[in-house]
Amino acid sequence: MAYSVEEEEGPKCSFSIYLAEGDALAKQGDYVKAIKAYSIALEIQPEDQNCLVARSKCHLKLGDADSALKDAESSLKDTTEFVKGLFQKAEALYAMGDFEFALVHYHRGNKLRPELSEFRLGIQKAREAIDNSIGNPNTVKLTSKGDLSYFYKYLDEKAGKKGKPTARKKPAARAPFSTAAASEKNNTKSLAGDKTVKQLLGELYEDREYLEKLLNDSLFSGGAAKQTDTTIKGLVSNGINYLDSRLDFWRQQQPLYSRKKKKIDLGNRNRIIKGIGNDPTNYVLRNLDDIDAALADGKPSDSLQLARACLKKVKGIDNLPNKKEFIANLHSSIGCALLEMGNLDAALSEHKEDLNISNTIKSEEGKARALDNIGRTYARKSDYSEAVKYWEQRIPMHKTVLEAAWLYHELGRCCLELGKFQEASNYGEQSLDSATQASDDNWQINSSVLIAQAEVKLSNDEKALENFNRALDIAKILDDKAVQDAITKAVQDVNYRIAENLSAQNSTSQET
Repeated sequence: MAYSVEEEEGPKCSFSIYLAEGDALAKQGDYVKAIKAYSIALEIQPEDQNCLVARSKCHLKLGDADSALKDAESSLKDTTEFVKGLFQKAEALYAMGDFEFALVHYHRGNKLRPELSEFRLGIQKAREAIDNSIGNPNTVKLTSKGDLSYFYKYLDEKAGKKGKPTARKKPAARAPFSTAAASEKNNTKSLAGDKTVKQLLGELYEDREYLEKLLNDSLFSGGAAKQTDTTIKGLVSNGINYLDSRLDFWRQQQPLYSRKKKKIDLGNRNRIIKGIGNDPTNYVLRNLDDIDAALADGKPSDSLQLARACLKKVKGIDNLPNKKEFIANLHSSIGCALLEMGNLDAALSEHKEDLNISNTIKSEEGKARALDNIGRTYARKSDYSEAVKYWEQRIPMHKTVLEAAWLYHELGRCCLELGKFQEASNYGEQSLDSATQASDDNWQINSSVLIAQAEVKLSNDEKALENFNRALDIAKILDDKAVQDAITKAVQDVNYRIAENLSAQNSTSQET
């Protein structure tokens, strides 16, 4: 596709084609061309939220966090509850090293969609990055280094001393970071043997060692160096400075890939549980993060063990604010872990306990959480009537249109299983309406397929075909081959039924 021609004459194709091309290029890792395709698509529909988020992701892959942030913020211009945009903004802020604001946006997303593990992991990694940046307050030791002239002046005045205050040593001025002279001076210290640095730099560790040796090479020393040598020396110094600056960043944030490989040390965690310290609230919150992280990492047994140990400890804390709310949360965590492990009856008992406590303390958030999980558990038990009973109580409590899309879809699936096909179709329509408002393609596919399946059971083949084709069009835009194949087969089946019905009608009319 000749982008230069299109940039001069304007877009020649539809928005969906350019969007689909951008998605395909992004999947191939060609982010530069993907950005061009998304940019042309945005010329046609400048405020499309999904396209802005997609381009933001490409910018982030190329290391352009500023552009990624701008696109993410543009996707949130009309609504701050667009979950994809909210997550992308948090990711961009995190990449820029703005961990505090990233944490705020991860929390906002988690409040809107608590079932998504991405926001929980985001909260965890942002907190770790902040801790690594500023350190634990309990471990900070104050020293007398630095400029204390104001402090000493205050002490002199307090002691009643008059006249010229005692002279204090002025701190040395910091050399500019970008100068070659500063680079040469700062880079003489070798990094060899520093295991932490080696782990953080990874494959780049050897590159930094090579650059350091090159900088200290005798060819670059002395005053007889040529202009070319000086230029090379400056480039080498800038390279070392860049690696050092990235080293500081990586040391702060602990990259996600290294955190995923880190196993939870249950022995160490049990030792932590024993020591609550002076801040029981912070203790419980940190344990809840660990419990959620273990479950999100596919380790429900670890999550269960941590949650039970924490619950036992929390029940013995007298000075804990919102104690009952925390206990309800822990029962919910235990129930979710048991559900993942397939222990459905025990999970149901824990979620009902969560509901009882939440009703007692009048916590709407806790009640909504419990109703969600009870419905999920009954659905897993194939007890769809009970699932509908609890999920219908949840309907007035939804906070976002995307949450409503999920809830109506689940209710529709249960009605379909119960043979209540008209109700299933009605819930599917409500789910589709909510998913369209949220601009969520995946839920539009799910709800369209649900409507189509219900209409097939009601023998409304034309309406079923209409909804299958809508889902198929969206799947083509998303380039989801598996979904396309499944829906194509369903469309063929419906077309075959329509042809059979027409044939039967023709035969009947000929006989008469």
